[in-house]
Amino acid sequence: MDHILYAREKKITEEETVRQSLPHKDFRFANPFIVIHHGGPVIYQPGQQARIHPHPHRGFSPYTIMLQGEGFHRDNAGNDEIIKAGGVQWMFAGSGILHSEGPTNELLEKGGVQELIQLWINAPKANKWDKPFYQAATAEQLPRVIDQAGVQFRLASGDYNGETGPIQNFTPVISMIGEIEAGREIELNAPPDYWTLLYVVKGKVRVNDQPVDMHHLVVFDKAAGEIAVSATENAQLLFLSAEPLDEPVAAKDNFVMNTAEEVEQAIDDYKNGKFGSLSY
Repeated sequence: MDHILYAREKKITEEETVRQSLPHKDFRFANPFIVIHHGGPVIYQPGQQARIHPHPHRGFSPYTIMLQGEGFHRDNAGNDEIIKAGGVQWMFAGSGILHSEGPTNELLEKGGVQELIQLWINAPKANKWDKPFYQAATAEQLPRVIDQAGVQFRLASGDYNGETGPIQNFTPVISMIGEIEAGREIELNAPPDYWTLLYVVKGKVRVNDQPVDMHHLVVFDKAAGEIAVSATENAQLLFLSAEPLDEPVAAKDNFVMNTAEEVEQAIDDYKNGKFGSLSY
C-alpha cells in the first residue's frame, strides 16, 4: 500500500461540508480519479431547505453513489432525474454543462437521512470537448459480484468477476460499493498496472493486515494484485480501480482540463454566459 489518507472536512458551499480524501496534501491524483467527496450522513428536519445551486463543469464526469436517502439532478442538457439509495448517476460534463443537485423535495418535506459519495472521473484529452451525456442505474441494476455470507459488493461500472456494471466510461473504471460484517474476510482483485483505491465509508477493516479506520482512503501501488480485507467492525467500502490516464491535469474550481490556460478559458466562458442557463 502506498498511502493511507484521512478524509478531512472541506466546506464546498455555505451550507455543505464534505469529507475529502482526494486530492490530499500527501497525494494529489490517481488520474482518472481526481476528487473523492463523502457527503453526510446528514439528518434533514421536515421542511428544511437544501440545494446546491446551478454551477458549471467541463472536462470530466461527476459520478454520484447514493448511500442513503435520495437526491435529484437537473442539468441544462435536458436531464432531470432522481437517484435513490443504492443507485448511481454519472454526468459527463464534456464541453460544458450547468447542473443543480441536492436532496429531493419529498425527502426535505418528510425529513430523513442523506449520504452519498461523489467522484470526479477525468476524461481523456481526446474526449473533453465531446457532447455532455447522463447515465444512471438503480440499486437493483447493479450486479452482485461478491455475494456470500456476511459480504456483498455491487458493481456499478467496469468488469469484475465476469460481470459488467451498467455505467460506461471512456477508459476502464471499476467501481463497486459493498458491505462486510465484522469477522469476515475477502480478497479483492486489482488489475495489474491500474490505479486501485479502497475507501472506508464506515466501520474498521484490516487491509493486507494493516488497520484502516473509517473515512480513510487506501491508495495501492500499481502491482497490488490480490488485496486481503478483513472487517474488525461491520464496514462499508468503496472499491475503485482504473486504467491510468497519463496526461497532464489542471484542476481548478469546477473544471478539470489539461492546461491552466484551458481552465482559465472555462472560467471566462462561464462568466460570459457560454455555458447557457438553468432554472432550478
